[in-house]
Amino acid sequence: MKVYYNPKLKQLAKKLRNEGTLAEVLLWSELKGRQVKGYKFIRQKPIGNYIVDFSCNRLRLAIEIDGITHENKLEQDGIRQKELERLEIRFLRFDDLDVRENLNGVLIAITYWIEEIENEDDVKP
Repeated sequence: MKVYYNPKLKQLAKKLRNEGTLAEVLLWSELKGRQVKGYKFIRQKPIGNYIVDFSCNRLRLAIEIDGITHENKLEQDGIRQKELERLEIRFLRFDDLDVRENLNGVLIAITYWIEEIENEDDVKP
């Protein structure tokens, strides 16, 4: 399924990359440069009418870090996620605190998820 790219979100995505939280910066330092099982991840990626924290096109995966800005937006985040899932985007969500205090555990969870998808979908980097 083709995913619509909204060029109007390009500047906002750039702004979000420049103003990233500590958790985003920490996770990005581990995802960039194909460090996780050879897959290419993109930070603050516009998909449809939304921007996800991290995206891997090959896996059709969005990774979201839920911090303080998400506390009052649970319903809105749920709607957003369902709309993106209709585009066959799969989600992994991590709490900001988990990323900051247990980055290795988060990376293990991401790696495990990728291995499961590789086995199910025969996807490789």
